[in-house]
Amino acid sequence: MFTSRRLLVVATVVALLSGCANQNPYDASSQGQASNESGGMSKTAKYGGLGALAGALAGAAIDHNNRGKGALIGAVVGGAGAAGYGYYADQQEKKLRESMANTGVEVQRQGDQIKLIMPGNITFATNSDAISSSFYTPLNNLANSLKQFNQNAIEIVGYTDSTGSRQLNMDLSQRRAQSVANYLTSQGVSSANLSVRGAGPDNPIASNADVNGRAQNRRVEVNLRAIPGQQYGQPGAQAPQQNNQFQGNPYSQYQ
Repeated sequence: MFTSRRLLVVATVVALLSGCANQNPYDASSQGQASNESGGMSKTAKYGGLGALAGALAGAAIDHNNRGKGALIGAVVGGAGAAGYGYYADQQEKKLRESMANTGVEVQRQGDQIKLIMPGNITFATNSDAISSSFYTPLNNLANSLKQFNQNAIEIVGYTDSTGSRQLNMDLSQRRAQSVANYLTSQGVSSANLSVRGAGPDNPIASNADVNGRAQNRRVEVNLRAIPGQQYGQPGAQAPQQNNQFQGNPYSQYQ
């Protein structure tokens, strides 16, 4: 019983220290710059604390002979890894909000995921997968961000409204997502961790019963997540490269 209590105390204390006193792993001169949530705790601190606690419990379970030592090691390792991505995402979110201001693109933060919602009025003409002229500026800004913060899993999802057949909409949404992927890679974004899919009329964000609602549903979403097993270091560090299936740069005139 005493051992269990001491284990819990060790795990909790180290988790709190790791979460609340975590240093910025990218910029030693920056203090507490991560965005705050409603409770006053930054995402960095939250991820660090939760990661440390999870690491402490895992470490204790692995080291049966010395649970206190195992908890301590697990907490430090788990806290550093989780807070590393938390801070990374905080900084990426901040830069994306700056670059997407006044472009019509909405930036959302959903836990450990950053979502960019690109509405139909700036992306593609009706029944077309050709990128509209108004779409190049936000796409260029996004490409620049993804080259600086190049340690994400990038999912590009195309959506349509409910007008027309489901098959037509599924095909169109897939082509639109692929057009965005082609353009981003043509601007130097690695395709190593990039995926595309068309969702057609699924998951509408507004009613398809009126013009405004259908316009909102005709959108492209870009989802940015952590790469499983990735060690998060300085933004801009080189990510592992793979053969790029998108060759050439047919869009260079828009840079």
